[in-house]
Amino acid sequence: MRWFVGAITILVISSLFGLSLLVYSMYALLAIMVASRMLTRYWAHHLSVSRTINRLEVDEGESIAVNVTVTNSGALPVPWLLIEDVLPHRATMHRPPALETSGDRITLASLAPRKSKSFYYQLRCHRRGYFPIGPAMLETGDLFGLYRLFRVLAPPDYLLVLPKVIPLDGFDIASRRPMGEIKMSHRLFEDPTRIAGVRAYQAGDPINRVNWAATARTGVLHSKVYEPSSIAGATILLDFHQESFVAKNEPIRSEMAITLAVAIAGAVQETGQQIGLVTNARDAAERMKRETNQAQEVKSRADARSAAVAEQDNDHLKPQVVSTRRGGEQLSLIRKLLARAERTDGLTLPELIAESVSRIPRDATVIAILTETTDETALALGNLRRAGFTVTAIVNIFDEYEFAQAAGKLLSEGIRCRQLYNLENISSICQEQAFSWF
Repeated sequence: MRWFVGAITILVISSLFGLSLLVYSMYALLAIMVASRMLTRYWAHHLSVSRTINRLEVDEGESIAVNVTVTNSGALPVPWLLIEDVLPHRATMHRPPALETSGDRITLASLAPRKSKSFYYQLRCHRRGYFPIGPAMLETGDLFGLYRLFRVLAPPDYLLVLPKVIPLDGFDIASRRPMGEIKMSHRLFEDPTRIAGVRAYQAGDPINRVNWAATARTGVLHSKVYEPSSIAGATILLDFHQESFVAKNEPIRSEMAITLAVAIAGAVQETGQQIGLVTNARDAAERMKRETNQAQEVKSRADARSAAVAEQDNDHLKPQVVSTRRGGEQLSLIRKLLARAERTDGLTLPELIAESVSRIPRDATVIAILTETTDETALALGNLRRAGFTVTAIVNIFDEYEFAQAAGKLLSEGIRCRQLYNLENISSICQEQAFSWF
């Protein structure tokens, strides 16, 4: 626009003073500027971008291939275009990055009429997460550099990188009770597959409880007595509030908490016991803004990048829950939820416990994974124990002195705890002696 204003101003002045050569030059410049603008807009609106990704769900350490194709559907050649497939900053900001790129994610090309050009790149997934791949940011313009146009094309695809499952040493698969047998003070649960004996029929006993063999033999109604179920399996209680993590230790400590939760879930499911998860983490899939297929035209590269990475806040204060039960799909559900987990400024751990206590079964051990242990956190876990739940804690902290302080608060509430030092510690933290707590 400034070029137009300047050229018109010079044209008016030169016309007033009778400078015919300058008038002619300004007419030529204005014609070139108008033609450049029209051609650039024509080129841009006849360009389309498509993206193909070979997989959208992978494990940590795996790679994916991305193929981006740009097509010129117009009747005129496009002399130049710059195209970039955008990745979120958080996926590239650390070393190593969550997504490591190799190949041409940004490319400069020219296109003949009705032709296409493809470029390829690979992403190696070093860290779990939920990442938008794209959209594509396209820039083109005239040969004189007078006018440039930016467009955001090809809506993003969403890549889910699942956290790795570390096998835990010391799990006795044959025992079927790695979490330990607990003698229950009263029979809240009975196992109908384990008959302990018979007793005289009592009013209100269901028909399917009647022992017909004993009834026929004695001539008096008798009912079956079942053995009480033992507490087995676990509900993982994961604190992912952002104030629980020191900024200088991130993303190491938060990723370590995720890795530990997945490792425990994998080991418990391998034994055939029930497993579940309750966390105050934010779901990245709910937070991210889903773009439509409609292309956007913007005025600058900065505006194009802002439009490409636009996301919305998720202010929902609700627990993320995978119900505690047996089943081959439990580990998969937990991994997918934790792959999308982000630190939150919503529910604190005490608030999480208050919100979700009704969803936690009493026939499974509650394993709390903590990074910071406040007095309120210890009291909330203690109240959970006093309500009849079996609770243990794993404190995700390196410093011995800080762990001693946390352990003191937890032990005062009758909760025994264990320290998670580092990644190497994960594979041994749940050895047989660790589960002797239960």
